[in-house]
Amino acid sequence: MSLRTFTLAIPEPAIIDLRQRLTRTRFPDQTDQAPPWAVGTDVSYMRDLVAYWCNEFDWSAQQARLNEFPQYKIELAGIDLHFLHVRGKGSAPLPLLLSHGWPGSVFEFLELVPRLTDPARFGGDPADSFTVIVPSLPGFGLSFAPNQPRLGLEAIADCFSQLITNVLGYDRFGAQGGDWGAFIAALIAKRHRESVVGIHLNFMPTARNLAAFDKPTPEEQSYLNDLSAFLVEETGYQVIQGTRPQTLAFGLTDSPAGLAAWIVEKFHSWSDCSGQLDPVISTDRLLANISLYWFTGAINSSFWPYYARSHGPWSLPEEESIDVPTGYCEFPAEIIRPPRSLASRLFTNIQRWTVMPSGGHFAAMEQPESLAHEIREFFRPLRG
Repeated sequence: MSLRTFTLAIPEPAIIDLRQRLTRTRFPDQTDQAPPWAVGTDVSYMRDLVAYWCNEFDWSAQQARLNEFPQYKIELAGIDLHFLHVRGKGSAPLPLLLSHGWPGSVFEFLELVPRLTDPARFGGDPADSFTVIVPSLPGFGLSFAPNQPRLGLEAIADCFSQLITNVLGYDRFGAQGGDWGAFIAALIAKRHRESVVGIHLNFMPTARNLAAFDKPTPEEQSYLNDLSAFLVEETGYQVIQGTRPQTLAFGLTDSPAGLAAWIVEKFHSWSDCSGQLDPVISTDRLLANISLYWFTGAINSSFWPYYARSHGPWSLPEEESIDVPTGYCEFPAEIIRPPRSLASRLFTNIQRWTVMPSGGHFAAMEQPESLAHEIREFFRPLRG
């Protein structure tokens, strides 16, 4: 296994091609029989976003932000895996894996990482520092090459564990994540318990079981009501990505506006933004994430975890409990928020459960300071 340093450098012809494609965008009409965003991404919003992406967005500045962090690639699990490896500045930094989800990327963590590696810079205690490892999920962004093997969540968990223990040489580490990253952290705890000091989640990956409670409490009934609405209104993307991802990929690989509309709708729906995304997640940060999908051509392979899950068993059945120390942040605009009574069926050693005052699904982008605080607080007694 040969570890290589990496610097992101998108060729200028690819940037020019993107702008030319954006100038030729064909926009759909929009019905006036439903409110904006009710039937999908708002056309007026997309016109403004495409114009900004084409004429004002500075990819080189966003690329430079990522390149401020040490990056590497290594051949692992049959792919060329990309990751950040940022060493902590305290006396005994704890290795910590951060895993993103869909439709995210390593760009999600650029404001969170310094708060973890150098807490003193943000008014914290140097003793709480972490050495942070942030991989691009296999098949996502810089961990993608055409026709490479597709990895499901279990294989990704094994790959990341191997990266940290076998390649980087850390005997014990923590894992943190939301969305697919929460599943990956939980699977690492399940499959590689001996290496994990604890896991921290900002998404709770419990089974979606509408018959989970015989006599639900008011809190449990509220969750069941929210879950029922979510399954009806918010899971269409999962169905197509989990059954016919190849067909969808033609449009999103060929049209940057189509790609952006598919991704933006999730950021708008899942963030704590009250309908106005930019104050919560800036347009530049949003477009950096979308542009990475575009330049790498990775949208098709990024769908694979949905396909693998739809055609296999649930990755985290409740009968196989996870007993490593677990922490959880419940952000109020998260897409689903299971009650602790349900979460504790799978995670039997929950040591910290915090209800946050604001934030949504993309917590590392929306609330990097409060998320960093919770991560530090959870892992402090586990450093040992």
